Amino acid sequence: MTAPASSPVPPSPRATVDFGRKVKRVSIGRARLRIDVRHLTVCALVLLAGVAIGVAALANGEYPLTLSQVWHAIASGVNDFTHTVVVEWRMPRALAAITFGAALGASGAVFQSLTRNPLASPDILGFSAGAYTGAIIVMIVFQGTYIDVAIGAFVGGLASAAVVYLLAFKGGVQGFRLIIAGIAVSAMLSSLNTWLTLTADLDTALVAAVWGAGSLNGMTWNQTGLGSILVVLLLLGTIACSRPLRQLELGDDAAKALGVRVEPARLGLMLVSVALIAVVTAAAGPISFVALAAPQIARRLTRSAGVSVVASAAMGALLLSASDFIALHALPTMLPVGTVTVVLGGGYLIWLLVHEARRRL
Repeated sequence: MTAPASSPVPPSPRATVDFGRKVKRVSIGRARLRIDVRHLTVCALVLLAGVAIGVAALANGEYPLTLSQVWHAIASGVNDFTHTVVVEWRMPRALAAITFGAALGASGAVFQSLTRNPLASPDILGFSAGAYTGAIIVMIVFQGTYIDVAIGAFVGGLASAAVVYLLAFKGGVQGFRLIIAGIAVSAMLSSLNTWLTLTADLDTALVAAVWGAGSLNGMTWNQTGLGSILVVLLLLGTIACSRPLRQLELGDDAAKALGVRVEPARLGLMLVSVALIAVVTAAAGPISFVALAAPQIARRLTRSAGVSVVASAAMGALLLSASDFIALHALPTMLPVGTVTVVLGGGYLIWLLVHEARRRL
């Protein structure tokens, strides 16, 4: 009796790693990258939506234009009235809405990731109020120029961040202590800002009050160009510093076990994020709630476990562009964009609180 012939063994499929999501592997030289397809798609669509709103902002206004006229004004180089309207008047504001929104979204993502709390954003932690204090002191006390105001906002933002960091530090910085210290510092700085405005002369106080509402009105290429360059450089710095964010979200002990130098990494991330807020505040005044809402909306769209700096920046650009378009064209009276973001952000904050309360029941 002969033994039955063994059946042929099918070739084994190529061994793969299941990341739980569709991932593309890209090789650039010796570098190996893993690109989350859904994350990349969401970022691209959100950016396209933001750019589309920016193009609509170039075409709409008291002097309406078609898309072909907008393109001709940009590409032809002819210095006529249409070129002046599109390139000199409307484009600085549209570009500022995109870049400043990206800065707010990225800054909010870093702080929400560091504190592991969706309510943590630079405007709630007091950094925006600190930048506002620095700027308003320069405006009222020193009668400074735009550059002086920008430097004052930057110094004020860093000073408030240092105070909050020192108040929250107790053998390390925990997210809950950082939020409580930030809310306390923000309340004190808001009182100081009100007192400074009330004690200033009428003209300066009016300028400070209008600027303090957060507005992109009257943006010029000098403001937008300098601010956008700084934002791009700081965004690159934030992305470069953001590698330890995922480990920090696991807690200080786990991050240390994975080789992360916790406090230097956290301090570096806070510095670049505060600098992003300071640049926006110096150019446009304090704009609230974009940094709060953009990271959480982006996280829900990408369905990722934590907030992403790149996706949050893209969503921030879309939110601020849409808010500025609403402030300009969708209301009976033109309002500062900061007023629109406060209204929209307030609704979002109520939804977030109700959603979190229901989730914990």
